[in-house]
Amino acid sequence: MNLIVNEAFKVALAARSNAHAPYSKFQVGAALKIKGHDQIFPGCNVENASFGATVCAERNAILSAVANTGKIEVEFVVVVCDTKPVTVPCALCLQVLSEFAKADVPIHLADTESIKKTVTFGELLPMPFNTLDC
Repeated sequence: MNLIVNEAFKVALAARSNAHAPYSKFQVGAALKIKGHDQIFPGCNVENASFGATVCAERNAILSAVANTGKIEVEFVVVVCDTKPVTVPCALCLQVLSEFAKADVPIHLADTESIKKTVTFGELLPMPFNTLDC
């Protein structure tokens, strides 16, 4: 793994420790890099008693990047969970990501020790709902 991806793994792991997951006890950390910026944007899951208001780590990272920089194009994403095998982003996160990521964007999947698997966004969501082909 290259140095920037390893740094993003550390950022995602640290963000995971801030997760607010009193209901599921499932802590998730994410980090992403956007093209044209050196900053790594972290996210963690934040649950809510209503469940519908819960926000996943991946979406928190995306929203933070947009709030801080405006229009974004995702370069890569790292997702950290304490699961074996590693966990992929949920369908809602993938759909949100489809606004900002091309099919070849790497999604690095990790446990709390290291990145275990890398897949492309297109492998996880081969047919996103969008208006590009309408």
